[in-house]
Amino acid sequence: MDERCSIEMMEATRLTREGRLKEAMAVLRGALLGVSPSVCRSDTQRFGGAPDILDPMPPSIAKGRSELPPSGKAFSRSRRARPSKPLPKALNDFLDRFGHAPPFELEGLVGPSVGAPQIIVPKGAQYTLRNYANGDGCRAYKLYLPSGYTGQAIPLVVMLHGGTQSPDDFAAGTRMNDLAEEHTFLVAYPEQPRSANASRCWNWFNVRHQQRDQGEPSLIAGITRQIMHDLAVNPGRVYVAGLSAGGAAAVIMGVTYPDLYAAIGVHSGLPCGSATDLPSAFAAMRQGRSPPSSGSHRRRKSGTCAVPTIVFHGDRDMIVNPINGDQIVAQSKPVEGLRATTTRGHASGGMSYTRTVQADEGGMPILEYWVLHGAGHAWSGGSPAGSYTEPGGPDASREMIRFFFERPVKLA
Repeated sequence: MDERCSIEMMEATRLTREGRLKEAMAVLRGALLGVSPSVCRSDTQRFGGAPDILDPMPPSIAKGRSELPPSGKAFSRSRRARPSKPLPKALNDFLDRFGHAPPFELEGLVGPSVGAPQIIVPKGAQYTLRNYANGDGCRAYKLYLPSGYTGQAIPLVVMLHGGTQSPDDFAAGTRMNDLAEEHTFLVAYPEQPRSANASRCWNWFNVRHQQRDQGEPSLIAGITRQIMHDLAVNPGRVYVAGLSAGGAAAVIMGVTYPDLYAAIGVHSGLPCGSATDLPSAFAAMRQGRSPPSSGSHRRRKSGTCAVPTIVFHGDRDMIVNPINGDQIVAQSKPVEGLRATTTRGHASGGMSYTRTVQADEGGMPILEYWVLHGAGHAWSGGSPAGSYTEPGGPDASREMIRFFFERPVKLA
């Protein structure tokens, strides 16, 4: 019995004990038929209602190279699953204002992924499937151990994929395993199942999933701590990064677990608390976060919650408005008076960029913001072996690792 099957059986057992036999049978049928696993299929009941799914990409949008699958073929709406229930009239009216025409699926923040890529593991390295469970559910994750790991305490980078992506897809596209071999660090790729979101999108727009020790943040933090328990990890060098919905989730992890993560990397994401439901999620993606209300996430006091942050965002991103990158930087700024330095350049692939670094009094960078000129919704400098990558841009993976590792070791 492999790890995925073990997860399914564990979930079926738990559902049976709770008297939820129909759900348990559904899990077992999927496992026996070899269906792609939906870990914790009861997430929908635990978190209330059907799993939310987001596809902010109406068919009328003229897609650039970054918004298309690597094959260059247009997004086929016929491949989408249809919602089992009609959308509420209020939501239909809201979506009509953005040019959507139901029926459609509100999928993840990035489009359909390519076929499962082949992950090449060098001699002496390991790339394994593991799982984690707590009171909020369970998640599978892939873990890369570089060949240079011999039991010494090394850094850990947690990578959160975008909607429709998988750990293997994200690993191939970002080339983070290659960097792990080069610099000797662990890489974890948590997997969002279809049971939690039909498009494998992290539910960044759900208030429950924006809180410490609740929902998805508790699962991601639990995976991080499990790895730190099982393997030798430097507790002062633990980081989290993500793309799109995963980028938004990475921001949430930096806000809710500043004691766990020393820094975060965000690519094409959104600030924490930018949405509380589907309508506000669409609004945030289209025009940025609205001014916070009295009950929303308030501006943090100096140094109480912020962690060093590096942000990448394409200025032609038609999926998540580039203003969200500005707002992440503003939300992550721990103190006023940081010294800003702006430089402009061209990547080896030809893309131009503007890089702004904000440093403290000692010259240590606290915030770094890369605006990618002409780029859409894709991982800059990524490999075409993965979905939603922009090979011509600066290497976001390498720059994130450089930003993470140039910092002093965070004291536990």
